[in-house]
Order: sequence, then C-alpha cells, then structure tokens
Amino acid sequence: MSKIGIIGGSGLDDPDLLRDARDVEMGTPYGKPSALLQEGTIAGREVVLLARHGRAHTIPPTFVNYRANIKALKDMGCTRILATTACGSLRREIDRGHLVILDQFIDFTRRRQVSFFDEFEPHCAVHTAMADPFDADMRGKLNAACDRLGLDHHESGTVITIEGSRFSTRAESNMFRLWGADVINMSVAPECILANEAGIPYAAVAMSTDYDCWKTDEAPVTWEEILEVFKSNVEKVTSLLVEVIKDLD
Repeated sequence: MSKIGIIGGSGLDDPDLLRDARDVEMGTPYGKPSALLQEGTIAGREVVLLARHGRAHTIPPTFVNYRANIKALKDMGCTRILATTACGSLRREIDRGHLVILDQFIDFTRRRQVSFFDEFEPHCAVHTAMADPFDADMRGKLNAACDRLGLDHHESGTVITIEGSRFSTRAESNMFRLWGADVINMSVAPECILANEAGIPYAAVAMSTDYDCWKTDEAPVTWEEILEVFKSNVEKVTSLLVEVIKDLD
C-alpha cells in the first residue's frame, strides 16, 4: 500500500501524530528538506510527516526548500500529499477557526523556485497543467470528513500566496479581495505547483486564524494572534487528517 505524505504547517508539525515513528534523513538533488522526515502510521496507514518550516519553525516561508520537500516525499514513496496551513480570511463569512478546502490558488510570490527544471533537455520542454491544481478526490474526502465530524468548513476557496514574512498592507489586502481570493497565506505556492509537476495528487486544508488587515473594525493581524487561534483549534485539523486518511486508497 502506498504512503501518504503530510506537510504540516504552523502548529501541526507534531511528530506525536504518528505511531511507531522514526526519523528518516533524506537528501535530494535540490538540497535537504526542511526537517528530518517522520515515518510511521496513522489509522493503520503508512504516513510520512514533514514540518514545512522545520520542527522548531526556524525557516521563513520564502526560504523553505519546497523542491527538496516534495522530492523527498516522492522518494519516500508518497503517492498523495495532504497539506495543512494557517491562513488569513479575506471574506467575512470565513470566520476564525473555520476550515477551507482549497480548490484554487493565486501565486503572488516572486523569489521562489517554481519548477524542478532549471533547463530542459533538447526538444523535451515540460509544462505542467495547473487549471485544477488541488486533487478532486481528496478534496471530496476532506469535505465529507468535515461533514461527518461536524466541523465548520467551506467546500472550496481560492488562496493567494504572498512572499512573507511580512503581512499585507491594507491596500494589498483589499486588492487581493478584488482579485477573487478568499484566504491568504505564505506557503501553498509553489508547494502545490511542485507536487503537480512531480505527479503527486495534492490537497490542502487551510484554517482561518484572522482577517488579515482589510477588516477595519478589527486590529490588524499579528503572529501571536495566529498562533493562539491555531493552537486552540489544532485538534480540528488533526481529527480531520485521521478521518480522511482512513478513506484514502
């Protein structure tokens, strides 16, 4: 049976999620991944857990080695990737603690490697389709699991990924809303792009922790607020992952 890769975001990179966990050190042609991989089982399924920002959250979003992370999971035999991420809400109806099962992204990053290919072999250009970047089957299972668990969630949503580590200006936040983005984060792109290029189905669940800074009747977001909301709701995402993993082929 194939392995499932889990990329954990802020507050969800706890190796205690796994049974019979062991550390695996991996190297790739693109360098080392963000942290030692944790291999073990969840609900009887073989799983590989990777802390996106390192286990002590020492790697800023711009400097995560996304290519090495995806390549390492592929080399470990992962044939699906479930990602988790904190996000800011750009819509009034997406409240703090709500989950969003992402179906589209806007890549507003500027400094990241977005392909495994630094050059093509002669007459062998590789251009990856990206019209529907999140795997429909896993998205369906995530939404069904949210329904079973009674979790407040939104069945779809567009995330815009910004460079970080700073937060948006109010003008940027309002621009992103006009563009049609529903939530904002600093990590889904190019992670999702690279998973697609590597041929690994990818799905992501985003937890809303704040309203960025567009909502003028609230104070602008702070990192401390994000951590507080995420940590107080982390069991929602943990229970969702366990429930979904039971359903994956």
